[in-house]
Amino acid sequence: LPEAFLNFLEENGIDPSIYTPRYVRLKPGLEEIEAEMKCKLRKVDWLPGFYSLPPDIQIANSKAYQDGKIYGIDAASGAAVSALKISPGDHVLDLCAAPGAKICMMLDLLGDSGSVTGVDVARHRLAACRTILQKYSLGDRCRLFVADGTTFSLAPVRFREWTSRRPWKERKRAAKARPELIFYGQHSGVVGLSKNELGYDKVLVDAECTHDGSVRHIQKFEHWGWRTLQRRVLDAERTDSLTVLQLKLLRNGFRLLKVGGLLVYSTCSLTVAQNEDIVERFLKENASAELQEIDEAEGWPCKCGRIPKTLRFDPLTSQTSGLFVAKVTKL
Repeated sequence: LPEAFLNFLEENGIDPSIYTPRYVRLKPGLEEIEAEMKCKLRKVDWLPGFYSLPPDIQIANSKAYQDGKIYGIDAASGAAVSALKISPGDHVLDLCAAPGAKICMMLDLLGDSGSVTGVDVARHRLAACRTILQKYSLGDRCRLFVADGTTFSLAPVRFREWTSRRPWKERKRAAKARPELIFYGQHSGVVGLSKNELGYDKVLVDAECTHDGSVRHIQKFEHWGWRTLQRRVLDAERTDSLTVLQLKLLRNGFRLLKVGGLLVYSTCSLTVAQNEDIVERFLKENASAELQEIDEAEGWPCKCGRIPKTLRFDPLTSQTSGLFVAKVTKL
């Protein structure tokens, strides 16, 4: 690791020798999967449905992966989804949805009722998310929009009405003003914020960040070049622009949340500026936002953040990617 990044880790109290195992979430059939992959999967006791696997095992070419029985997702990311307490019938918004593993978990938890709306500004990344949903046959109650998460909103118009009942010229004008819909499950419905609708039951804002808490992401810079790390992670100007984006995403996610609903804000950054500072600024400007205890975290290998009721997954102690998690409700 370059000296600049080692200094960054030291400033944030992180041991550079951290090691992160790989995690997968799988559907029933453990013995069959272990036999095919010729390895033992270790159950993650604190997170249902999750297993860790040896770092040298490749899942992409396995039959279990191709048949949609297993997908890779870090346990800390799974914890952020678990903190939402998704129940059947919930209408859930994932405001930074790509590449899609968290949406898969949401839909698994949702079952046969409710819906998940995924939003991301990067069309190619959201297209990959669409491919994953189709691969795992999970898209029936999901819709995906290419849109800016800081301004995303939906009018109270039924999808079929918007596409078929309006005059063509009016539909064309409406389409230009709307986010691009690139995937629509037949039972995903239309849920948004308007005078006639209450908003979403649950919202996840897993915000864009410097990804410095993800050991695997940092390891990629060995190939990308350490100068790229300097620009993407350590550059103060980029960090400042990211914190502006993160606060805007959190504000809009909360705006789209119904009264009594739950919102989880998370990043895989280890910095205070992208985590506690964002949450504190948000709470000061939103009297109707109340920080919630994450009851699901009992038994999780995490620490309390610098703000009470927030959590931090430290790669050294949790053996996951670094992750910050905060949960709020709308009063």
